[in-house]
Amino acid sequence: MFDLSHTDHSRPAASSDDGTGYAGPERRGATSLRWKWLAAALDEIDYGILLLDDASLLLHVNRAARVELDGDHPVQLLGRELRARDARDDQVLRAALQSAAQRSLRRLLAMGPPGRQASVSVVPLGRLGLDGHSATLVILGKRQVGATLALESFARCHGLTASETRVLGALCQGVPPADIAEAHGVALCTVRTQIGSIRQKTGAASIRELLRQVAVLPPLMGVLAGEGDRTRCGLRWALAA
Repeated sequence: MFDLSHTDHSRPAASSDDGTGYAGPERRGATSLRWKWLAAALDEIDYGILLLDDASLLLHVNRAARVELDGDHPVQLLGRELRARDARDDQVLRAALQSAAQRSLRRLLAMGPPGRQASVSVVPLGRLGLDGHSATLVILGKRQVGATLALESFARCHGLTASETRVLGALCQGVPPADIAEAHGVALCTVRTQIGSIRQKTGAASIRELLRQVAVLPPLMGVLAGEGDRTRCGLRWALAA
């Protein structure tokens, strides 16, 4: 796997930005550490993010993207290349990556067949340094609202029970309360009571407000803490080493 934490030895070491021109091992070590921090930060974002170089070859793929790019996703990684599974989508993707690298154009793409499309955002990061190298950020859109990790974090933060969490997850997917009751094998009044409890615990005035709270959650990979290791809202935000 190609990672930001690995130094690209095929390119000359950049000179320092303080005017001394020195780029010895101390500075290279500090740069490597900054890259590792950046890679760790990207891994904590609950959106699939891929960083490509000016040849559209993979430099880094974060943890969420590795999970998101499963067999059902219309985009896939083939070695160091990001490719679409459908030939027509692949042409569109390649053109967008080329436009980002050469013309600094942003694109929002809808990849995949109708009804199963996934959004892909192509963002040019521009050219940096005297060598003029550029990079492109590819961000994978969510294929569902209220992803598991964010939803579990939200539920634990507000003290929701396991059954209330399941109800909230179904509401985020647009499932009506009657269908939730049928799927869970309970009475409709039970689901309505659970929704009322969820609203009370979260302070939501309505189901719409409740779903808005979930929709605007920070896109962070929350790691649920153990009983003996709680911080505020019972969550531990951990950087991957």
